[in-house]
Amino acid sequence: MAIIDFFDRGWRSNPDGAAYIQDGEVTTFTEAGEMSCRIANALLAKGFTSGVKGAVWATNDVTAWLCALGLWRANLCWIPVGALNAPEDNRYVLDAFDCEVLFFQRQFAETVEALRPQLPKVRQWVCIDAEVEGAESLERFIAQQPAKDPQVVVDPDDVIWLGPTGGTTGLPKGVMNTHRSVQTSFAHFMINTPYPSDVRPVNLAAAPMTHTAGMLSMPCTARGGTVVVITKPDPQLLLAAIPAYGVTEFFLPPTVIYRLLDIPDLNKKVDFSSLHYFLYGAAPMSVEKLRQAVEVFGPVMMEGYGQTEAPGAIAHLTPGEHFVDGQLAGDERLSSVGRPNPLIRVEIMNDDNEILARGETGEICVRGDLIMKGYYKDPQKTAETLIDGWLHTGDIGHLDADGYLHITDRKKDMIISGGFNVYPSEVEQVLWGHPAVRDCAVIGVPDDTWGEAVKAVIELNEGQTADAQALIALCKDRLGSVKAPKSVDFVESLPRSPVGKVLKKDLRARYWQGANRQI
Repeated sequence: MAIIDFFDRGWRSNPDGAAYIQDGEVTTFTEAGEMSCRIANALLAKGFTSGVKGAVWATNDVTAWLCALGLWRANLCWIPVGALNAPEDNRYVLDAFDCEVLFFQRQFAETVEALRPQLPKVRQWVCIDAEVEGAESLERFIAQQPAKDPQVVVDPDDVIWLGPTGGTTGLPKGVMNTHRSVQTSFAHFMINTPYPSDVRPVNLAAAPMTHTAGMLSMPCTARGGTVVVITKPDPQLLLAAIPAYGVTEFFLPPTVIYRLLDIPDLNKKVDFSSLHYFLYGAAPMSVEKLRQAVEVFGPVMMEGYGQTEAPGAIAHLTPGEHFVDGQLAGDERLSSVGRPNPLIRVEIMNDDNEILARGETGEICVRGDLIMKGYYKDPQKTAETLIDGWLHTGDIGHLDADGYLHITDRKKDMIISGGFNVYPSEVEQVLWGHPAVRDCAVIGVPDDTWGEAVKAVIELNEGQTADAQALIALCKDRLGSVKAPKSVDFVESLPRSPVGKVLKKDLRARYWQGANRQI
C-alpha cells in the first residue's frame, strides 16, 4: 500500500463522517480528501514529481496536515518540521534534505522570509492561511485544480518520509522511510489496537503532528475514525477533549504524563471511560509512575517502542500485558517495552554482530520491512547502521524468558566507571520511585580515579525536597555501590527536546567542558 491509501480506506468507509475536528470545527472525510487531491494536483501541475522533497512548517492544524497528505498523494517526500524548533535547526534540515516545496503558516512568515536567502533549493513557497509577500496563498495555489485523485504510480520502496533523527547526539541525519516501512508500522499498530466492529476510534492529536502524533493518527483515519486536533500544548484542553469527544486513543511522552499525574484527584475530575488505549513512549517511563497511571486512567496504558529508523513499532506492551492473572504485573514486566511485533525479527547482538542467547545483554537489532532504506546522502553511516539486512538500533537490551524486550540504555549513554558498565536507566528507575522526584537523568561525569563517576540530576516535584545522601543510599540499597550515584545535583528543569526527550548530550556538556573526551 501507499501511505495515502490508509487515508483513502477511511474515506471510502465513512465519506460523510468527521475525519478531523479542530476547535469544534468539523472537516469531513470528503472535504479532507478532496483538499488533498487539489493540493496533489497543484504540485504535479507545477512540475513536482515523485521523490521531490516538501515540508510543512506549522503548529498543530488540520489544513497543515492536509498539505502533508497532498504531498503523499503526489508521491512527494515529506520532511517533518518542528514548529517548536529553533529556526536555525529547521533551516539546517530543510537545506540539508533538499526541500523544494515549503508550506507554512502566517505566524512563521517573518521567520521564513528571513531564512529564504539560505534556502536556495526551495522553488515553491505556499502560505497556508494568508496572502503574504513572496509566497502563494494555498487558496490561490489550488485554484482551478480538480478534487480528483491524480492516481500517481508508486513503488513500495519510494522514499516518502525523510525524518530528522532526534538530534540529541549532533546534527540530525535524514532517515529515509518508504511506503513499505510506514505501512508495516501502521499494520503493527492496528494489530495491537483492535476495536469492536461497531466502534469507530477517536484519536486525540495532542502531541505535535509533525512528530509522533501525525503518524499515529493514520491508523485511526484508516478505520474511518475521527482525529481531534489540539492546537495548543495545554493540559486543560487535552483533558477536556477526552470526555467531550469520546476519545478512544492518544499518545503522550512520559514527561507530560508525569505532569498530569501531579493533578490531585484527576480521575474524579475527568471521565476517562471512553479510553481504550493511552499510548506512551519516546522515552523510558518510571515503573512507579506507570502504576499510578493505570490507577488514574484505567487498564488502558500501552507502550510503544520504535525509532525513526524503524518507525514507532518495534515492540508494544499492550494494555492486557500490563496485567497477570487480573493483577497489575510486576516490575520486570512493566519495565519492558513489550514483545517484538509480528512482521519483523528482533535479536540481541554483540559487537561482532553475533546473535546472543535469550537473557544476554547486547545491542537490539531489527530486520524486516519496518526498517528504513538508509540515511540520506550518508552511505558511510548507512553502512555502519544497516549490516547484512539488520538495523543496529544503538539501544542496549535483552529478551527475557517470556519473550519481552527490555531496553537497558542507549549505547552512547552507558557509563564505564572503574571498568564496570553502568546503565543509567537502571538507576533512573530507582530514583523515579522516590515520591519527591518528578524526573531525573543519570549521566557519567569526569573522575580522576574512576574515569567516569555516576551523577544523578534531579527535577523535584513542586514544593517538595529531597536529601542527596538519602537518594544515593536508596540506590546503593537497591543496586549496590558501583551503580549508585556518587553525587546528586538538583535542577529546576532538565534540558528537553521539543517532544519531551531529556537531552543527555546537553546535560553532559555542562560537566565535560574542557575534558579530553567526546560526549
